[in-house]
Amino acid sequence: MTKISPEIEFKMPMEAVPPVSADVSFISNSFPKYKLGADNQVLEEPIEDYQGPSLKDVIEQEASNLSDQHKRISVRDLASKFDKNLAAAAKLSNEAKLREVASLEGHVLLKKLRDALESLRGRFAGRNKEDVEKAISMVEALAVKLTQSEGELIQEKFEVKKLVNFLKQASEDAKKLVNQEKSFACAEIESARAVVLRIGEALEEQEKASQASKPQDVDGLVEEVQEARRIKLLHQPSKVMAMEYELRALRDQIREKSIFSIKLQKELTMSKRDEENKSHLYMLDGSEALGSYLRIQPCSDEVPQVSKCSFQWYRLSSEGSWREVISGANKSIYAPDPLDVGRILQVDIVSNGKKLTLTTNPIQSVSGLGSHVEALLRKSNTDFNVVISQMNGKDHSSHSVHSFNVGRMRIKLCRGWITKAREIYSPSMQLCGVRGDVSNAAKALFWQARKGLSFVLTFESEKERNVAIMLARKYALDCNVVLAGPDDLV
Repeated sequence: MTKISPEIEFKMPMEAVPPVSADVSFISNSFPKYKLGADNQVLEEPIEDYQGPSLKDVIEQEASNLSDQHKRISVRDLASKFDKNLAAAAKLSNEAKLREVASLEGHVLLKKLRDALESLRGRFAGRNKEDVEKAISMVEALAVKLTQSEGELIQEKFEVKKLVNFLKQASEDAKKLVNQEKSFACAEIESARAVVLRIGEALEEQEKASQASKPQDVDGLVEEVQEARRIKLLHQPSKVMAMEYELRALRDQIREKSIFSIKLQKELTMSKRDEENKSHLYMLDGSEALGSYLRIQPCSDEVPQVSKCSFQWYRLSSEGSWREVISGANKSIYAPDPLDVGRILQVDIVSNGKKLTLTTNPIQSVSGLGSHVEALLRKSNTDFNVVISQMNGKDHSSHSVHSFNVGRMRIKLCRGWITKAREIYSPSMQLCGVRGDVSNAAKALFWQARKGLSFVLTFESEKERNVAIMLARKYALDCNVVLAGPDDLV
C-alpha cells in the first residue's frame, strides 16, 4: 500500500529575519568560501589568484638593499630612498586600516547572521533545526577565527607603525644632513666665486696700469739717453767718469750717515724710556719680542703688590700720536700678538688712586717666521695640535689633544671624527693672542668661531701659535674678511 501524505507548505514571514543594514560596506563583491574540517573546525579555502608579494615584504627587501648599498650611494639618494619607503609604509598602514574596517564589518555581519539563525532555530523542528544549529556553530567558529585574525592584524599594525616611525626619523635625519652639506657647499662656492672675481679685477687693474706706464717709461728712457748724450758731448770722457765716481761716493756717505743717525735716535729713545721706567715703582719683565710675554713686577717690597693693582694695555700708533686700547688686556701679563710687531706697547697701572705708565720698545719679530708662513701659504690647509683650555669663558675639563685646521675658506676644530666647530671666515669671527691671565700665555690664542661660541686654545709651541694666527689672517683677507681681536682697529 502506498501512503500518501498531504503536502504542507510553510512560509516564513519576511519580518522574522532582520535585514542587513545598508550602511555596511564590503571590500569584496563575493562572500569568502569556508568548509568544515575535523571537529567542526571552519577552514577557509585558499585563493588561487596570486597578487605578488605583500607591501611589507617589498619594504623589507628595499630596506635590506639600502643597508647593502649605503656605502655607494650619495646622501641625496639615501634621502629619496627613505621617502619612497616612508610612502610605502604609509600605504601599508592605510591597507591595515581598511582591513580593520573590514574586520569590524565582518563582526557586525556575523552577529546579525547569528541573530537571524537563532530566530529561525525556534521555528524549525527535526532535521531543519539540526541544520540551523549546525549553521550557528559554523558562524560561532567563524567569529572565533575572525577574532584570531583581528589579533594578528593588531600585531601587524603595531609593527607597521613602528616601521613608519623609524623610516620617518631616518628621512628627517637624511634631509637635515642634505641641507647641512648643501649650506657648506653653497658657502664654499660663494667664497670661491668672490675670490675669482677679485682676482679678475686685480688682473684687469694690473693690465691697465702696465699699459698706462709703458709710454711714460719710454719717454723717461728717451730723456735720460738725450741727457747722457748732451753730457758726453760737452765734457771729456775722463771728467764724466770722475764725476760719476764722486756722486757714488757721496751717495754712499749719505746712506751711512742716515743709518747711523736712525740708530742713534733709537738708542736715545730706548735710553730715555729706560730712565723713565727706572724711576717708576714697577718694571716690565720679559723679552720685547714675538713668542714671549711681558710681566709687570714691583721694583721693591714697599710698593703695593701686583694683585692689588688694576692694569690696561695699549698699542701706540705708528706715528705715536694716539694709542689704541687692547680690549681684554687688563692683567699683569700680556703676550704680544703678530699685530704688535713693530709697534710700541704701553700699560697703565693704577695703585692707591695713582696712575703710572710703562712703555716698551718696538716689538721685534722672530727670524724665519715670515718665510715659514709663506711656505705654508702654498698649501690648501695646515693642521696644528692644540688643547682646549677654555670654552665660552669657562675652564675645559678635558685635556685631550685636538686638531686645529686652518684652511683657505674656513677654520675647523675637531678630535678625530668629532667636530667641535667648523666655520667659514666671516665678520663675526675673531682670532688673536690670548689677553687674559692664562698659563702659557705665549702659546695660547683666543678664537671666536661665531657669536656664542669661543675657545682658548693652547699650542705645542709659541711659534705654532703665531704661525696659525698669521695664516688665518692672510686667508681671511683673501676672503675680504679682516680677522683680529675684539675691538681691534685694523
